[in-house]
Amino acid sequence: MNFEAILFDCDGVLVDSEAITCGVLRDMFEEQGWRMTLGECMQRFVGHTVKSQRDTIEAHTGQPLTDAWLEQFFARRNERLTQNVTAIDGVHDAVAHLHDHCQGRIAVASGADRFKVEMMLKQVGLMDFFQGRIFSGHEMARSKPHPDVYLAAAAHLQIDPARCLVIEDSTVGITAGVAAGATVWAYAAPLVDHAPLLQAGAQRVFAGMHELRLA
Repeated sequence: MNFEAILFDCDGVLVDSEAITCGVLRDMFEEQGWRMTLGECMQRFVGHTVKSQRDTIEAHTGQPLTDAWLEQFFARRNERLTQNVTAIDGVHDAVAHLHDHCQGRIAVASGADRFKVEMMLKQVGLMDFFQGRIFSGHEMARSKPHPDVYLAAAAHLQIDPARCLVIEDSTVGITAGVAAGATVWAYAAPLVDHAPLLQAGAQRVFAGMHELRLA
């Protein structure tokens, strides 16, 4: 298909941030008595907002998920990301290619809050490609796995979602892209099990950003 727009997830697709964010989350849960490995934390929380997992968090910690706790999490997360976040290997060339291919019709459609997304894109030198075309699930009626953030991005670009290519890395995000009516390709590290990504609806799984080329 000749795609007319490309819609990118952010965490795990443009920036290598998932382990950093989940590391902070794991540490804060451990302070409340809920112990798990980083891998377990990532399996539970990647692709989800913290608020959407309120019942699970409260059941395991035995404490309410308060606004004050969330503010502390965001502050510690932002500090750690500012210090450590990096771009996904090869993503600058891939984004530049797709930006040219689609004549600038690319956008970020993330489940994360806007401050985090914009801070990370600036940190890794990708903001110029997406300025004015960044959409946050926090600003939608529903976040991923619902399609709202992808529908908003496609509407802004004035492109039918069926003509959009979504780049995702989580089953939650893939579900959102498919629900929006877009074609979804999944980025996954070489040792990641591709089966759940394909079962969620990804039409293709690729392991390196150099593969993200459109003729």
